[in-house]
Amino acid sequence: MGETIPRPTREGNLFMRCGIALANWSERWFPDALVFAMCAIVIVFVAGLLLGSSVGDLAEDFGEGFWKLIPFTMQMVMIIIGGYVVANSPPVARVIRWLATVPGTPRGAVAFVALISTATSLVSWGFSLVFSALLVREIVQRVRGIDYRAAGAAAYLGVGSVWGLGLSSSAALMMATPGSVPPELLRISGWIPLTETIFAWQSMLTALLLIIVSVSIAYLSAPAGPHVKSAEALGVKVEPRSPTEKRSTPGEWLEYSGILTVLVCLIGFAYLGKTLLTKGFRTALDLNTYNFLFIMTGLLLHWRPRSFLRAVSGSVPATAGVLIQFPFYSGVFGIVTRSPISQQVAHFFVRISNHDTYPLLITIYSAVLGMFVPSGGSKWLIEAPYVLQAAIEHRVNLGWVVQIYNTAEALPNLVNPFWMLPLLGLLGLRARQLVGFTALQLAVNLPLVLLLMWLLAYSLPYKPPAVF
Repeated sequence: MGETIPRPTREGNLFMRCGIALANWSERWFPDALVFAMCAIVIVFVAGLLLGSSVGDLAEDFGEGFWKLIPFTMQMVMIIIGGYVVANSPPVARVIRWLATVPGTPRGAVAFVALISTATSLVSWGFSLVFSALLVREIVQRVRGIDYRAAGAAAYLGVGSVWGLGLSSSAALMMATPGSVPPELLRISGWIPLTETIFAWQSMLTALLLIIVSVSIAYLSAPAGPHVKSAEALGVKVEPRSPTEKRSTPGEWLEYSGILTVLVCLIGFAYLGKTLLTKGFRTALDLNTYNFLFIMTGLLLHWRPRSFLRAVSGSVPATAGVLIQFPFYSGVFGIVTRSPISQQVAHFFVRISNHDTYPLLITIYSAVLGMFVPSGGSKWLIEAPYVLQAAIEHRVNLGWVVQIYNTAEALPNLVNPFWMLPLLGLLGLRARQLVGFTALQLAVNLPLVLLLMWLLAYSLPYKPPAVF
């Protein structure tokens, strides 16, 4: 007997009906995350052939690019580990348990998770993923009748909407740190301070509006009644966090003592303080500093080395998708940057756009490219040379171009499962179980982002590049 296909529902509001319909469709037809990476390789390979590259050259570009982003891959892995150990520390775990007592209804719980996810993503997208996932696991043990899929999708909204407008924005941090900007790019645009990107009032207004809309859609689209799928119905066993085991031998006393933790954290935080004083906040705030801060903070919050290592071990499965899929996307990066694709796209942008239409064009392009290269930092390296050069020719504010990129590149995250991987590992779900609800968010957020990126561009004057 074939699998039963759920019938469309006529109950509830429009957003609920759309969310349920999309969820049912995606659970049946949506492919695994790795398939997206493989499709991206085939598409850019074919594009390179159409632009005149040979099969041999493109294969070489793919192979040479495969390992080019290993340092960045490890930075992303450390973001996941750092976010996990902080979110899973005893003090933060108590905060999560307290937050889980706030919502009293299933629909309110989904909206609450969406709010926490988007708000925390402005601090760190890695922390947001882990913190929100652990919050969902705690809430479903307290609030009966909550749809586990909708709650999981709500936990992902920070990475799918506003994370790039916050403090962990790879592109903004890179452009604000002259030492992190590749020399070829620095000669084009110079460095762009954070006051012209994530701290611009236009950027903060965009983040606020996206949070309000995302939380509202999460609330309205949450299934109710017979359409709810609980964690148990999806085969997920959610259990309370088990306590750390006790010391069993005298030789383990340092593993359960805070002496080494204090000494190491004093050294680590002294380094962070010196870095901030000597380099300044804007220069020192990069991915390595962020990761170092979260690792040191996580170690301090866990206090005992054994507890810290236990949390690290728990975070490792969530990094598996990043470790294996990033090299494939790095291969896409290699084909795009080493073949004529990058140069041809730059000329194309200049030909078809002007000062007024350029923000709209870049919004659409960044969102589309994000389906093939879902990486804030490495994707920006692909786009930045021709995107910023074209912006200079059209006299568009360069800081706003960075924020257009940051806002637009988050949109495809809502349907591309790449960044879902850590969340899925923690929740015990598959991408197809969340995408129906996140696709609805994309349908609403896309026109809003297009309008904001185009309209707010008029409020920012053009500034010549601060070239070194």
